[in-house]
Amino acid sequence: MMTLRQVEVIRAVMVTGTIGGAAKLLNVSAPGISRLVKYTERTLGIRFFQRQNGRYFPTPEAENIFEQINGVYKKVDDLSELISKIGRGGLSELRIGSVPSISQVMVPRAIERVRRRYPDLGIDINILKLEEAIDYLLLGRGECVAMSYRLEHSGLDFMPLASGELYCIVPPGHELAGRKQVSAAEITRYPLIGIDPNDPYGRIMAGIFARHRLDYNITIRARFGTTVCALVKAGLGIAIIDQFTVAHGGYPGIELLKITEPTRFETYIAVKRGAPLSLHVEYFIESLRAEMRTVEPSRSEDNAAPARGRKK
Repeated sequence: MMTLRQVEVIRAVMVTGTIGGAAKLLNVSAPGISRLVKYTERTLGIRFFQRQNGRYFPTPEAENIFEQINGVYKKVDDLSELISKIGRGGLSELRIGSVPSISQVMVPRAIERVRRRYPDLGIDINILKLEEAIDYLLLGRGECVAMSYRLEHSGLDFMPLASGELYCIVPPGHELAGRKQVSAAEITRYPLIGIDPNDPYGRIMAGIFARHRLDYNITIRARFGTTVCALVKAGLGIAIIDQFTVAHGGYPGIELLKITEPTRFETYIAVKRGAPLSLHVEYFIESLRAEMRTVEPSRSEDNAAPARGRKK
């Protein structure tokens, strides 16, 4: 039997025609090449080369062997190319989902990291409502979903991403513009856009209003944060928004005010329980967590000005 190393050495001598040339091709010493050729010929009982004027020529007996060696070497090359493609993400697809608030700014920044590591990786991103995430995972449409809260479900596991806070957003020129923070009582003095008590973020503010027995007036309902920001920018009211939607200047033309009352919340990655995760989705989760934690408020920042997000 010939080892792959013997195949490699015999082929190198055949291609270059000299022991020295084979040694340079394989980046090893010439005596080592010579010894391995002689050892292979002796153990197999076959003479591979005839030496003429310092050059090595295949013997007639070895022609069929060389043909097979070339075939083996081509398969090794094909294997190397396949491994290289896999290493660059080729032949694979990353399928992930996200709720709108995390997909606006955070997911694209994480995907940019993934693309740098796996330049040939196919990527499929789905923007999902909370109620859509369960079927998306359980039916195998994707491997993970970035979530704004965790729920109890026997078929899903939740991994922590990062903490966040809510901010009050106002248009430039508004009475509240230019301030660093605002209280819940002050917020209720103005027409509000988009607070839904059934939404995870809306539930936080609705709870604050209820505890302080504050009445508030919802003039426009809008489900997605980008729509809410556009309505505020148009001067149609003020709103409460999560920090990840507007991180890193994700929506210019509005001003962020920290809310005096605590509004901290947690975000999660949901996966199908028991399903193995691909290397690509593991790296995506790692990247998303890193991006979100760069803007995560520290536990001591409850009374600090809102973080706009650091630039990379």
